[in-house]
Amino acid sequence: MTTSTKTETAPPGAGRVGAYVVLTLLLDVAWTLWSGMFKPLLLGLGVVSCALTVFLARRMGYFDTSVFALHLNFRLLGYWLWLLREIVLSSIDVARVVLARNIRLSTRVVELDASDLDPVEQVLLGNSITLTPGTLTLEVADGRLLVHALTQEGAAELVGGSMKQRIVALRGD
Repeated sequence: MTTSTKTETAPPGAGRVGAYVVLTLLLDVAWTLWSGMFKPLLLGLGVVSCALTVFLARRMGYFDTSVFALHLNFRLLGYWLWLLREIVLSSIDVARVVLARNIRLSTRVVELDASDLDPVEQVLLGNSITLTPGTLTLEVADGRLLVHALTQEGAAELVGGSMKQRIVALRGD
C-alpha cells in the first residue's frame, strides 16, 4: 500500500502579508505627508489609492521575486541616517561653491565599478549618489555607473567607495 503525499502550492505572493502591510503603510504615510490634505474624504481616498497600488503591484508579481522584495531592517535605517548626514554635508559644500566670489568648478565624470552589487544595490547606489547634492548618476549599465561630480573632491570621494561599502554592508552576509 502506497501513500501519496499531496503537496499544495501556495499562490504567488502568499506568505508575504507583512510586505503588503509595510508597503501599504509606507505609501499611506508618503501620500499623507506629500499631499498635506487632512480632510476625512481625502484621507480615505488616499488609503484606497494606496491599497489599489499594492493590489496592482501584487498582480504584476512585484512580491514574487527577491529582486523587488522589501528588506527593511535596522541596517537600512542606519544607512538612511548616514545618507541624510551626507546630503546635508554635500548641500553645505555645494552652497560654498555656488556662493564663492570666484566660482571655480572642477567638474568630473567618473565611472564606478558596481559589478559586484546585485541590481537592487546598483540602483540604491545610483539613487544615493543622485540624492547627494553635487553628484548625479548619468547611467547605470553592465554593472558600471557613470557619475557627474561638481567638484574634484566629490569625484574622489565617490571613487574612494565609502558609499558602495555601506551598501554592501546592508547585505548582512
